[in-house]
Amino acid sequence: MVRPPPHHRPTPRKTPRQPRSVETVAVLVEAAARILEQHGPGGFTTNAVAGRAGVSIGSLYQYFPGKEALIGALIVRETGQLIADWERDATAPDGAQALTDMIGSAVAHQLKRPALARLLDVEEARLPFDRDTRRVSDRLRALLLEVLARPDLPHQPDPEVAAADVLAIIKGMIDAAGERGEGDQPLLVRRVRRAVDGYLNSSDHV
Repeated sequence: MVRPPPHHRPTPRKTPRQPRSVETVAVLVEAAARILEQHGPGGFTTNAVAGRAGVSIGSLYQYFPGKEALIGALIVRETGQLIADWERDATAPDGAQALTDMIGSAVAHQLKRPALARLLDVEEARLPFDRDTRRVSDRLRALLLEVLARPDLPHQPDPEVAAADVLAIIKGMIDAAGERGEGDQPLLVRRVRRAVDGYLNSSDHV
């Protein structure tokens, strides 16, 4: 009997607190990333991850109930790195520079490990976000909302909608470029910025 997929992505069993435990979890998550990059979802198993990490399967299950939780932790790690970059970018002296820097960071993040990024995009869409993945996604949107409120950028009648739309433009264009195997980061940044500018300067969106 085939079980239906879970409605929500499982979360890690516990949060590591001791340095050794933190290191073990980090090694497991990186091992998950490398298995996905090299073998794809078909070769992604908890046994493969444990073997790549050099730990017992029992040690893996101390922290992760299964591979879905590992993927969730990997999504949180990767998106968390982008959040840190965007938090830095948002401190630029004006909104225009902050927005360009944020687009640049998103492009660099996607193209640094393109195969992994594409696989995680699929995984994000396959199952609803758990609390942690939803939190980091909300943070990206909040940072973008702050930047779009800068006085040097065009006023948006509905800032919340504008932030969501701009985030979708950035993500959609960069994901598509990654799928095509593009590698010219400066060119992609300029194209995404042109699309975002077209949206922000449009008078017909609400």
